[in-house]
Amino acid sequence: MMRARIMRLVYFSPTGTSRRIVRGIGQGLGLKTCEELDLTGPARLAAPPSDKDVLTVVGAPVYAGRLPAEAVHRLRRLRGAGGPAVVTVTYGNRAFEDALLELRDLAGELGFVPVGGGAFVGEHSYSSPETPIASGRPDGKDLRAARDFGRAVAAKLGWLGDLAAWTPLSVPGDFPYRESGLSGGVAPRTLPELCEACGQCATACPMGGIRLDGGAVLTEAARCIRCCACVKGCPSGARVFDHPALLETARRLAATCRERREPETFL
Repeated sequence: MMRARIMRLVYFSPTGTSRRIVRGIGQGLGLKTCEELDLTGPARLAAPPSDKDVLTVVGAPVYAGRLPAEAVHRLRRLRGAGGPAVVTVTYGNRAFEDALLELRDLAGELGFVPVGGGAFVGEHSYSSPETPIASGRPDGKDLRAARDFGRAVAAKLGWLGDLAAWTPLSVPGDFPYRESGLSGGVAPRTLPELCEACGQCATACPMGGIRLDGGAVLTEAARCIRCCACVKGCPSGARVFDHPALLETARRLAATCRERREPETFL
């Protein structure tokens, strides 16, 4: 019988794709008692108590083949106490490169026993109607795969019973990890003629880098991680990411990443 009695879902998910995958895995795991810890917002949340009988599912996006540095920073609040963890990353149909390995290593460093890993596809941050990149994903097929993966983890945990018998989790990736490749100082901007000053962009920003000042939207570009949550969440289309270099990247990815990639899971 699976030792864990409580499931904790933990995610950093600016546009909601990693959250959906983590919840799908949680549904497959099937534990009745479930807690959620959303690390996306700028609020500094207290770490939950350590407990070896908690099964933790951790999810984060992939940015340029790595975990976002801010996601790593916030995940370091966790303590595993020898409990099992499922680690999962969500990427924009290009490649997840070293991100899943990085998350597996981080989970082990924090005291978890990684028992499963998954790489799932979500709509790319740079995706738009003009440059669609994995638009609409995760879709129904992806979420079914997430639930199936959760069921597979639960079955193996139940069969082994003791984490000491679990073969160390092997996932793709290289160490040292690749350089992140993301430089600062570039951020979406606001089109004043479309802006309704609703503040949803400020609420959506995981870095707390957007604020309203007398009806004007002010953005601290140095804090931007290019998640595009503000762009995707703007109800009037006033937030745009039109930096020439990033537009060119979006066009290239839309052209070269058309072939559908499927989830990859590891036990």
